[in-house]
Amino acid sequence: MLKIKKLLTVLLAGAMLVGSAACGSSDSSSSSSTEDDSLQKVLDSGKLVLGLDASFKPMGYTDENDKIVGFDIDCAAEVCKRLNIELVPQNINWDTKVDTLNAGTIDCIWNGMSIDASRQEAMNLSEPYMENAMVFCVPGKSEAKSMADLSGKIIGVQNGSTAQELLAASEIGGSVTVTPLATNIEALQQMDLGLVDAVYLDSVVAEYEIADGNKDWKIISDGSEAEQYAIGFRKNDKALRDKVQEILKEMKDDGTLAEISTKWFGKDVTTVK
Repeated sequence: MLKIKKLLTVLLAGAMLVGSAACGSSDSSSSSSTEDDSLQKVLDSGKLVLGLDASFKPMGYTDENDKIVGFDIDCAAEVCKRLNIELVPQNINWDTKVDTLNAGTIDCIWNGMSIDASRQEAMNLSEPYMENAMVFCVPGKSEAKSMADLSGKIIGVQNGSTAQELLAASEIGGSVTVTPLATNIEALQQMDLGLVDAVYLDSVVAEYEIADGNKDWKIISDGSEAEQYAIGFRKNDKALRDKVQEILKEMKDDGTLAEISTKWFGKDVTTVK
C-alpha cells in the first residue's frame, strides 16, 4: 500500500510539472501574439491612413480643387516617401477621433492636435513637433480688448477641442454662452454672420485665416493658453510612432522640415529636437 501511495505521489508531481510547462508555453504564445507589429502592418499595406479634420487651415484642409493639403499633410507625405509608402488623408469627425483611431480605420491622427492629459491617456502621442496657443478672435469692429470684455458674450468653439475644455475652465467660463460647432471654420463663419461674438481657437488657425483671407478680424491674446502639437497613435502602436518620430528627426537635421514650415509659415516654427 505504501509503495502504491509513493507511486501515485510521483505520478501526480509529474502531471503538475507537465501542466506547468504547458501553461508556460501558452503564456509565451500569448505574449508573442500581442507583439507590436504596427509599423510592419503599415509597410505591408503600402499606405499610412492619416485621420484629420479637413478644415483646419493651415495644418490640414480641403482646398478649392477638393484636395487635402496643409503643413501636416506635407510633413506626413515626406515621412511616407521615406518609408516608400502612400499617404492616404482621411477626413474624420473630430469629436469621435479616438474611437475612429481605435476602430482601426485610420493609422494615426495628425492634424495640429494639442496635447492634454485625456489625449495622453487615450493615445500613444509623439513628441511635440510644434507650439501653439489658444486665443480669442473677434471682428475688427468689436470693442472687446481683453478676455474680461467677453464676459456675457457668445463664444464659438470647435466641439471636442481643447479650446472647448480650456474655455469652460477659464475665469470667464461661467459668464459666457458657449456654442460648440463642428469646425473652427464654421465657428469663424458664424462670427462673420454675427451669430457668435468671438471664437476661441488655435492662434495658428486665426493668424492664417486673417492673413490668407484678408479678414477684418483681430486677436485678443489676453488669456491665451500655450499648447503643443503632437501626432496620435493607438495606445500599443509604439513601433509605428517611434519610426515616424525618427524620420521627423532626420527631416529636422537635413533641413526638410524647415523648408516645409517656411512654405506655410514663412519661418521654421517646428520644435522637433
